[in-house]
Order: sequence, then C-alpha cells, then structure tokens
Amino acid sequence: MTLYFEEEGEITLPLKCCEIAEKVIESALDVVCCPYEAQVNLLLTTNTQIQEMNSEFRGIEKPTDVLSFPMIEYPNPGEFDFLKERDDCFDPETGELSLGDIVISKEKVIAQAEEYGHSVLREYAFLIAHSVLHLTGYDHMEEEERRVMEKKQDEIMDVLNIIR
Repeated sequence: MTLYFEEEGEITLPLKCCEIAEKVIESALDVVCCPYEAQVNLLLTTNTQIQEMNSEFRGIEKPTDVLSFPMIEYPNPGEFDFLKERDDCFDPETGELSLGDIVISKEKVIAQAEEYGHSVLREYAFLIAHSVLHLTGYDHMEEEERRVMEKKQDEIMDVLNIIR
C-alpha cells in the first residue's frame, strides 16, 4: 500500500499522522478484502481549505470533517472482481489500485474528539476508515447502506483496537 501524505496549515494533530493513516488504511482494505495493493492520497488541511472544497464539489458552504474522492465507481460496495477487466484503475508504474483522495480537516478532528468525548486518535482513525469505505464503494445515503457501512467501520476500529 502506498500513501501519498500531505499536510497544510499551522495546526498540527498530536499524532504520528502518516504512520497511523497507513495502519488504518491497511486495516480497512483488509476488512473489505481488497485483493490488490492500493494507493491513497491523504491531505490534512484547515477548515478554510476544506470549506472551499466542500463548496466547489458539493455546493455546501461550510467546513466538513472529511471529504472522499473515489477514483472508481463500484457496481457493488467492496466487490473488486469487475476490476480484472479494467486497467485504467491501476497506476501504470506500480501496478497498485488507485483508490482516490481523502481530505480531512484537522480542526474538525480536534473539535469532534472533544464533542464526542473520545481521543483525537480515535476521531482521526475513524474519519480515515470511513473515507476508505467510501473509496471502495460504500455509502450511507440509504438506511440499509448506513447499517452495512457502520458495521464495517466498527470492524475496522475493532481490528485496530481503537475504542471510544
């Protein structure tokens, strides 16, 4: 797994962000049984920057905690068989499956950890796990989708032994 990690803004999280992100992404890909080596881009940014992206891509004029930009449209969440017949989803240099981009607001991580009464580590890991599920076709717009996605999120956090 390759993680392209970038951080901007003056606020820093009191974590080894890149190292933790790699562990969370690898665990999430194991939980969804991804059969490929994969690559993910992760940007840690500010409320201001994520608000601009949220406005541009979703038409919502406020900051959000995380944005996910999947590179692949999945016919069914977490099913990878259809990729055998496609080569446009793989990095030509590494052969890795290009999953997409994750953008996280560091300010939201800190605020939500406090609001929900758990650690910054837990909030950061949860947002990454949530986003990797989006990058592999999961969503939570319908009730049944939400239940399935929440179960997967819980599985990932259990594997990591990161509790509330």
